[in-house]
Amino acid sequence: MPLASKLLSCAIALFVSTASLAEVKPGPSAFEETAELRGAKLQLNGAGTRYRGPFKVYAAGLYLSRKAATPEEVLAAAGTKRLAVTMLRDIDAGELGKLFVRSVEDNMEKTAFSRLVPGLMRMSQIFSDNRKLATGDSFTIDWIPGTGTVISVRGIVQGEPFREPEFYAALMRIWLGPSPADWRLKEHLLGREA
Repeated sequence: MPLASKLLSCAIALFVSTASLAEVKPGPSAFEETAELRGAKLQLNGAGTRYRGPFKVYAAGLYLSRKAATPEEVLAAAGTKRLAVTMLRDIDAGELGKLFVRSVEDNMEKTAFSRLVPGLMRMSQIFSDNRKLATGDSFTIDWIPGTGTVISVRGIVQGEPFREPEFYAALMRIWLGPSPADWRLKEHLLGREA
């Protein structure tokens, strides 16, 4: 076999093995249909992948007590709620926290945003303290009535809850607001095809 044919065969084999590896990484289909949170049974409203350019960054799943098709329905839904995120690539967690703060600001009026700045800075610090999120790491943002917003990283609760309901709604607007992090992901979280 000529050298060019051998190189082409190796390149094809490498492409096929890389494609196979990509298929086993966690994605939207990796989310369970139901989740239990503090005794409440939640159902998967929708799940999708956050892209940055051509690259997959993370998969996210939204859990609610009942299905919601619009951002307004999600924010108005009573009871516990969960946004679960699984990283699909390594990322600087501090940078992710800063991006979240910027996304909150992009989806709120300035006066409402200014009231949430102390909580947003604390949330950003949670991610900075974790330094790096590796492929397969996960975090959750939970709304628990009577408790507040609870952020867990790798299954460990991070600090005290954020008590204001407005704080959870502001975080959800990162993905569901008028300027979402990823339009396709927004559609998927709302259970709609993008």
